[in-house]
Amino acid sequence: MTDYAIGDIQGCLEPLQYLLEKVSFNPEKDMLWSVGDVVNRGPESLETLRFCYKLGSSFRMVLGNHDLHLLAVASGKKKVSRSDTLGEILNAPDKDELLCWLQKQPLIINEKDYVFVHAGIPPQWSLKKALESGKELSTILQCGIRSDQFFDSMYGNHPNIWRDNLAGPEKWRLIANYFTRMRFCSSSGRLELESKDPKAPPKGFLPWFDHEGSINDNVKIIFGHWAALRGQINKKNLYPLDTGYLWGGKMRLMNIDTKEFFHCSHK
Repeated sequence: MTDYAIGDIQGCLEPLQYLLEKVSFNPEKDMLWSVGDVVNRGPESLETLRFCYKLGSSFRMVLGNHDLHLLAVASGKKKVSRSDTLGEILNAPDKDELLCWLQKQPLIINEKDYVFVHAGIPPQWSLKKALESGKELSTILQCGIRSDQFFDSMYGNHPNIWRDNLAGPEKWRLIANYFTRMRFCSSSGRLELESKDPKAPPKGFLPWFDHEGSINDNVKIIFGHWAALRGQINKKNLYPLDTGYLWGGKMRLMNIDTKEFFHCSHK
């Protein structure tokens, strides 16, 4: 049995299938882990979602911001934007089955001596705090009334720093932003959600993983989301898998057991 992890797929099924064929992936015995954003922006969002779903127990994933966006749109709490490629999913005969499955996926996984998360973990949180927060939001997603409340208030950049007295939709929004949108933050976990260039951090902010005492000092984290990193990072416990396929880069697959990377470029 071999465990593999894949970066942001975003509806690009062809390079995913190419990479799985390249490593002779066998769903009868191998496992594929996804860091989220399996849909949106690419040309085959429906086919990609179906492919991942049909892998059954051979596929595990965490939710990314585009996956949450799809769920919010499907709930009627958000309109499709011009850059979305979600229409085929929303009109598919198996839509309800696929979205029910997607909504049950976690925000963070701690298995195989790794932590899987889409964007990252804020430096002020312990692993225990991150797992508790992820579980809390996952529970919200499974409750019809509260999931509607969450999707109705999911979009926004505030609050941008954790407080222990946060509650309700504001708390859920910040948890989602930490796990699925974060790139830069302060040492206290204050988010800056506009900037993307890792070489030009805003004043007072650093990449979430560069703060002294960050969780990645002691925990191995596999993550995606930050395409501008191009998979280049000088941190022994961090494995960035979004190498910007949608933006002319590559799609990255990682053999978790050997830490070997495999890539698929645009033709």
